[in-house]
Amino acid sequence: MSSAPTTSQRYTGTAIALHWILALALIGIFAFGLYMTSLPFSPARLKYFNWHKWAGMTILILSALRILWRITHRPPALPEAVSRSMPAWQHIAHHGVHHLMYVLFFAIPLVGWAYSSAAGFPIVLFGMLPLPDLVSKSPELAETLKPWHAYLAYALAALVVLHVAALLKHQLIDRDGLLARMLPGKA
Repeated sequence: MSSAPTTSQRYTGTAIALHWILALALIGIFAFGLYMTSLPFSPARLKYFNWHKWAGMTILILSALRILWRITHRPPALPEAVSRSMPAWQHIAHHGVHHLMYVLFFAIPLVGWAYSSAAGFPIVLFGMLPLPDLVSKSPELAETLKPWHAYLAYALAALVVLHVAALLKHQLIDRDGLLARMLPGKA
């Protein structure tokens, strides 16, 4: 129905790369988090928790790069035809889901870092670079933060499902070509 988006309607190559790298990292760390928390206490589980922390810090860095890129490189506006055809609630949902996802990109690893600090298990990135504790050791605070790390991760997973559902609606029902704006390759 619609033609391929022009260069001005597409995201930049850097934005596209950061989007897909972060998307794959988030899916991977979520699945790995579910797996490792189901394991009995063992040396392997401890090793996996460290890997999870390293991945979380890497996602935090990628998120910072992504938000910096987004602030300094305005994303393309929705195509006029798409924008006109969307009811007001879809515009609100579009912006709300994106903003909440950005908040959670930072909140989840920061809460995990604070939990690790409060539990008395410092993060040593890649086994070489000790990161400062975000909070002092406090078993009570650790018990409070632990479930919040999971709640926020599940909230992000739900937002990702909404994001993908909206994508499928635009791709399969509306056939408006929005997906092409974020796919790698040329316009």
